[in-house]
Amino acid sequence: MELKEAIFRRRTANKAFLKKPLKEEHIREIIAAANKAPSHFNSQPWDFILVTDPGLRKEIGKIAGDSMKRLISEGSFFNRYLKYFRFSKEEIDSKRSGIYVDKIPKILRPFISKIFSSSGVKILNRLQVPSILGRDARKIVSEAPLLLGFMLQRAEYRPGEKSGIYSLISMGAALQNIWLTATSLGIGLQFVSTPMEVPENWNKILKLMKVPETHELLALYRLGYMDDSIKRPAIDWVSDERRSFEDLVSWNTYKGK
Repeated sequence: MELKEAIFRRRTANKAFLKKPLKEEHIREIIAAANKAPSHFNSQPWDFILVTDPGLRKEIGKIAGDSMKRLISEGSFFNRYLKYFRFSKEEIDSKRSGIYVDKIPKILRPFISKIFSSSGVKILNRLQVPSILGRDARKIVSEAPLLLGFMLQRAEYRPGEKSGIYSLISMGAALQNIWLTATSLGIGLQFVSTPMEVPENWNKILKLMKVPETHELLALYRLGYMDDSIKRPAIDWVSDERRSFEDLVSWNTYKGK
């Protein structure tokens, strides 16, 4: 796949993956690409944990599912990220940013306008939405062929110093290399973010993966081979919209919006 094609085809994979292990050569190619990212004085501030053990993936999946269920049932997830959610084609077309919840059971559609209110959270709980989302999260994380722990060496991250900024830029470059290389190999990638929203659950993952004090686990991703025939989750969203060139760019000096 050409680089340009990989860039424009890259997506977050919301649905399940094929139930087959990733080829070792593909895993090695992804990590080699990450390690080719630029870094401050060639410091290479990253390290990785590759979780393939089914038992460990199952435990992490349980934590991901519990985190999702708790966040939705309490309403804290929606309250925190309300500004990014779009519930109509008109809204996503207008804003051209955020995520468009385009797949939702018919029984829930009448309640979309109230979904973020206190009564909306009660409705969601009554209709078992937190359980649905928690179940789906547990399943897709547990059954992902590979979980990738993306770690930053603490010695390279010094807040307030230029090296701290440089190390974060380097980590972003490494992650982009991972994502584009995975895309070129037909491998999907998704950030397993919900455990990070529940501190005690994130600590459980740190212990399960034996992350040392010398490292910060910046993120956890699930990876697997994609297949168009696999159905999307019961509640799903897309994030394909992008702002236009004219909206993004100011020539010579910033003109504001």
